[in-house]
Amino acid sequence: MAELRVWEPLREIRDMERMMDRLFEDVFGPWYRPVTDSGRIASRYVPVDIYTTDENVVLLIALPGVHPDDVEVTFEGDTVTIKGEFPQPEEPNINWHLQERYYGPFERTIRLHIPVDMEKAEATFENGLLRLVIPKAEAIRPRKIKVKAK
Repeated sequence: MAELRVWEPLREIRDMERMMDRLFEDVFGPWYRPVTDSGRIASRYVPVDIYTTDENVVLLIALPGVHPDDVEVTFEGDTVTIKGEFPQPEEPNINWHLQERYYGPFERTIRLHIPVDMEKAEATFENGLLRLVIPKAEAIRPRKIKVKAK
């Protein structure tokens, strides 16, 4: 089913900017760090999977090596922001020959485009995977009605 949305040119410009940032990150690696809307230096792309059920919107965010206490999740309207930092390995006296994993701060902002109840959101962290379960707003949940025979 197609979704109708109000055209927001500024949002589309920001989305295009994020896509270009990801392209530059893919080409130049961790040395390219765009500045976010909040003025913070962003990190490499943090992978996120999103799916919905009849009742919830579920986000799965891969954060290997990050401690759950070092992750900050904030909600504003229909937007979720995940912030934290990938820790640098603390191995003394080593010479890197190849270092492809990113270390340092990260920030990922996701607009859901689905009315949700942020007050009932739950976050769990297991094996480097942050799982956010956010209930859909009651108004958009599917409802079944009983058919009565006459």
